[in-house]
Formats: sequence, C-alpha cells, structure tokens
Amino acid sequence: PVGAGPGDPELITVKGWRLLTEADVVVADRLVPGLLLDELRPDVELVDASKIPYGPSRAQEEINQILVDRALAGAFVVRLKGGDPYVFGRGGEELLACAAAGVPVTVVPGVTSSIAAPAAAGIPVTHRGVAHEFTVVSGHLAPDAPASLVRWDALAGLHGTLVILMGLKNLAAITATLIAHGRSPQTPAAVVQEATTGTQRVLRSTLGEVAADLLAAELRPPAVVVVGDVVDALDG
Repeated sequence: PVGAGPGDPELITVKGWRLLTEADVVVADRLVPGLLLDELRPDVELVDASKIPYGPSRAQEEINQILVDRALAGAFVVRLKGGDPYVFGRGGEELLACAAAGVPVTVVPGVTSSIAAPAAAGIPVTHRGVAHEFTVVSGHLAPDAPASLVRWDALAGLHGTLVILMGLKNLAAITATLIAHGRSPQTPAAVVQEATTGTQRVLRSTLGEVAADLLAAELRPPAVVVVGDVVDALDG
C-alpha cells in the first residue's frame, strides 16, 4: 500500500511516487488525486477500486483478491490509497490478505488528511499553551450506533483538539453528544472540505452551530472537522 496524501498530488512521498512509476498494476481509491493517475505508464493496468460492484465488505474481499492474484502472477502491484493507508484506510486488512497468500508487502506511509486538512486551513492540531494532544476519530457511525467503538463521552472530557474524519453525515449527533457530556458549545470548530486542492473550502464555527452551518454552506465530503481552541490559535 502507498499513501497518496490528502488531495494535492504533490503531497505524495518521493518513495510513493517512485514505486508508482515502477508499477505494473495500480489499484486506486476514489480519493486518489487524478493527476497522479495521469502520469502512469500507458501499459499500466489501472483498477478503480471505487467501482467494484459489491457491498463494502464484499468489495474489500474483491480488492484483496485482485492484489493477491496480480502479485502471484508476477506483477508489481501498487495499492494507491488516499491519505495514509493505516488511518481508516483498511490497509491492514489488505496487508493481512497478502501475507496469508505469501505475497511480500512494502508499506509506504502517506500524509494523512487528519493533520494536513487543518494545516491547509491555517489550523495547527497542536499549539503551545493551547493544545497538548490531538485525537483523530472516525465519525462514519453515529454515537448511538451499536457497532461504534468510540467513547464520545470520554472524548468530550478532553481539553485538546478533536479531529473527525468521515463525520459530516453524523455531525449533528456527534456535536450534540459531545455537548451533552460537557464540551462547551462555544468551543471553536471548523470544517475543511477537499483540503489541499484547488476546490478547498473552509467553514469556521462553534461546536454548537457547526452542524447547522455546514448544511447552510452546502459543504460535502470529503471533509475534515476540527474541534478545539486551535481553530482560532493563529488568528490575527
């Protein structure tokens, strides 16, 4: 797996770019910058993983099988993933599938949007005297979902920065839960859409208002939500 970074094609690592230019097969996610794919050699087999026509779990099985089959056939395969393969990217599942089939794997980390998106919006996830920790959490499940592994009540008690990925759909429920467990509704909050690209948009708000504000602004995924005093740390 190779991390493609948060959106700007220049934010892939040098090693990731080198391996991409050497690949025989590239299996790419939806969030991979198109300009990276435009630079592939003309004889490369490009597999668009976002178009595999199954449900999420079956699609992952199909992706795993493609990686294993192509590699066992002698091809040099690059699994190109948005951001970092191990930050909510299911890279670990793909590595396990390859390992089970005896396929050697090299992992190339990528710049994760959890840090890059706030930075692109002028928000440091930590700042001296403001935040001594930051927590990255997936918001793809609502706080009351039985399958959720997130302790939102505990997160509400932290003083540092909270970065929420894949959280727009459930943001109203997430912010309400954080407030119910003690996080101030006046806590600064921001949403960064399509960070590091030419279509980046930034919304600044508060924890109590951000869910309504993003609807009014018609922000859409992919977007990163940042909660904490760091949102205003560099203002002025």
